[in-house]
Amino acid sequence: QVQLVESGGGLVQAGGSLRLSCTASGRTFSREAMGWFRQAPGKEREFVTAISWSGDRTVYADSVKGRITISRDNAKNTVYLQMNSLKPEDTAVYYCAAAESFFTTAQAMGRPARYISWGQGTQVTVSS
Repeated sequence: QVQLVESGGGLVQAGGSLRLSCTASGRTFSREAMGWFRQAPGKEREFVTAISWSGDRTVYADSVKGRITISRDNAKNTVYLQMNSLKPEDTAVYYCAAAESFFTTAQAMGRPARYISWGQGTQVTVSS
């Protein structure tokens, strides 16, 4: 399995930006579709976005469209989550995950069971 480590979380004011990184090791990273999820206290894990293994296809949850961008650099075994115009409701632990297949809908990529590996998460806190 691929091992995943997230970084880049922290405290930011509303309207600010953060870039999260997820670095992979283990099996071939470039063959995995990658996703980001988040979980706020007392809430279920929520799908944010996913990207195909080649990086040419992406899918986003409606709640983050236009504010969040996923990208990847297979040469660096890293997937990124650029978050702009952050809101207090974006506060959560953010997790990256690897999947064996990519589908072009949020409903399909939003199923946690589709993912075979998960990182430990990184905390993002947005203050008002």
